[in-house]
Amino acid sequence: MQLNDATFARFSAWMREQSGMHMPESKKTLLQQRLLNRLTARQVSTYEAYLRMLQDPDEVQEQAIAVDLLTTHETFFFRERKHFDWMQHEVAAWPKNRSLNVWSAASSTGEEIWSIAMILAHQLGEQADWHVLGSDISLRVIAQAKAAHYSLTRADGIPSTLMRKYCLKGVGKQDGSLLIAPVLRKKVGFRQINLAAPLPEIGLFDFIFLRNLLIYFDGDGKQDILNRVLKKLKNNAFLLVSHSESLYGLNDGLKLIQPGVYQYKSLG
Repeated sequence: MQLNDATFARFSAWMREQSGMHMPESKKTLLQQRLLNRLTARQVSTYEAYLRMLQDPDEVQEQAIAVDLLTTHETFFFRERKHFDWMQHEVAAWPKNRSLNVWSAASSTGEEIWSIAMILAHQLGEQADWHVLGSDISLRVIAQAKAAHYSLTRADGIPSTLMRKYCLKGVGKQDGSLLIAPVLRKKVGFRQINLAAPLPEIGLFDFIFLRNLLIYFDGDGKQDILNRVLKKLKNNAFLLVSHSESLYGLNDGLKLIQPGVYQYKSLG
């Protein structure tokens, strides 16, 4: 089954409508490979027929599956370590009578969330007034993040001190895996959130992680998402994107602190 250019263009438009994500022509092979099994599962013979199925309002579950398959969920513990070193320094000086709220806005399978939680618990104490919200467009990866259960092969980035304090190594049938300790799990919440749509009422945050997401959007898409997310930051709070992403020219209220780290100053 081949995917022609015209059908790919319609898939790309559909994906943008669903998630805001830009799919350039270079993603044509990726789309074809990732959706092929769904054509087989739903017994449709062409990509065009599958797209028509996705446009059916009654196919909500299939729409969610397709968006999930076409969204990249690659992540690992303490990814881009310099961000966590910087955050640890900031949190260490945090006023003890002040709450601290963090949003991991594209949290994928949760490694970023639990890395943040380890830093906060280690620096502020497990009973301090801090909370982390993790969100993603995919219900599947949210479920994985909430389970907080990972293969030990994915734990290389966790510092040994934090590994001993906040990770439970499996034994018996669970050998070779780790579970995030309950003391962290009770401080973290999860929600399905589509950043390309109006955001729900989730409060304001001191730190927002928006890393490795904006690279999948074109200029207008980046601007739209950034405008929504910044409304969830407290004045003088911090926004983190990946080291390879630049927000230059997208908002005058952002001051670059170090690669990938911006401080937000409300202009209103």
